[in-house]
Amino acid sequence: MQVMSNSSDALFRILADPTRRIILDLLAERGPLSVGQLASEFPELVASGISKHLMSLRAGGVVSATRRGRLQIYRLEPDALAAGLAPWIAKYEQYWSAALERLRDLAQEGHGKDKVTPKKNVRRKSLK
Repeated sequence: MQVMSNSSDALFRILADPTRRIILDLLAERGPLSVGQLASEFPELVASGISKHLMSLRAGGVVSATRRGRLQIYRLEPDALAAGLAPWIAKYEQYWSAALERLRDLAQEGHGKDKVTPKKNVRRKSLK
């Protein structure tokens, strides 16, 4: 059995936290956001709590930050996320690729067959 690489382990530890996953979802859906904008989505957390999560995401390379005046703007780094997950996902690809190939074959088989036309809705006289 091969053990996951340290980078994959670190990425999974980062992604294990639901708040961090929500932050990534927000950045993916809305684009670059400031700490304040992100914090407004988590009324139960203080801004410093969000900053700690962002530091973890940044240390893992899945988000980057740039300064815009006094604001720190965070953006998703999808290539880094994909690169970190790709080796792990590749190990399991064989399980779904065979199923997708079977589905493709079934769809292609069904495509060449004659289509069955449904019968017209025939109204029957009610018996009284």
